[in-house]
Order: sequence, then C-alpha cells, then structure tokens
Amino acid sequence: MNETSRKKEEMKDITLLGNQGTTYEYDYNPEVLESFDNKHPNNDYWVKFNCPEFTSLCPITGQPDFATIYISYIPDKKMVESKSLKLYLFSFRNHGDFHEDCVNIIMKDLIKLMEPKYIEVWGKFTPRGGISIDPYCNYGKPNTPFEEMAKYRLMNHDMYPEKVDNR
Repeated sequence: MNETSRKKEEMKDITLLGNQGTTYEYDYNPEVLESFDNKHPNNDYWVKFNCPEFTSLCPITGQPDFATIYISYIPDKKMVESKSLKLYLFSFRNHGDFHEDCVNIIMKDLIKLMEPKYIEVWGKFTPRGGISIDPYCNYGKPNTPFEEMAKYRLMNHDMYPEKVDNR
C-alpha cells in the first residue's frame, strides 16, 4: 500500500473535514463528533481547543448565554477531529441547559468518544445580571496516574486564573 492509500485508509472515518456540504445542527447532537487514531499513543501530550463563540440557551428564560469553552486533554488511542468538535459545539446553539450542565455534557461526550487519559473542560461565560459563571470539570482515567492528576487539578484549577478577554 502506498503512502497516499495508507493515509486515506487511516482517515476513512473522517467525513466532515474538507466537506463543502457541511450541515450545521441547531439542536444538541453528539453524533456529529468524529475521532481518529492517535499516532503517538505512547507519548503523553496536551491537545487544547479554545472556542470563543460558544452559545447555548438558559433553560428557564430562553435567553442566549455566551462563553469561551476551553477543552484540554491528554489523548490515549483516539483523538477528536476539530471540525466535528466545532459542529458539535455549534449544536448547543438552541440547547437549553445551565452553564454547569453544558461543560459536564461536553466532557462526558468527549470521554465517550475517545476515552482520553485526562480531560478538562472550562466554560468562561459572559455575565448576565451582573454575574459571570465559570464552571470547570475534569476526568482522569481510573487506576492510572491521571486519576490523581484530576483530583489535584480540580483542587487547584483556579489558583492562577487565565486572563479572560470575552467580557
């Protein structure tokens, strides 16, 4: 098998990247998420995504909520494809849930998709009514050093807050 054929075979499950006929989901849809094989599963390294244009709806008032969503993970065997992640996050546009629920749903969907060694999701929501909410959640694969890392990072995640430029 030549190099081009091998690469096409490796990426056969990636259907959205490069697709000019992309459909944008307006309702929560975790099925849009796609993964691909991590070519470096024996290396521990970070993959970080920042989504400064995340929107969802307040489940009580229906008012829009805006946030920057930070997703950081250490992959194991699978990785999330970035265009599918963008479409997935876009699918929250008309989804009504509290801020805390949104970040936990995102994390759990990504765990289900790729079973990472470690993942954290942090939402920095713009203020409504004079209050901003910044929920944080994380996960470390059980019975690995990443489980202990998750506990430590949860207890210390806001010791050195990042600059927030979306408010």
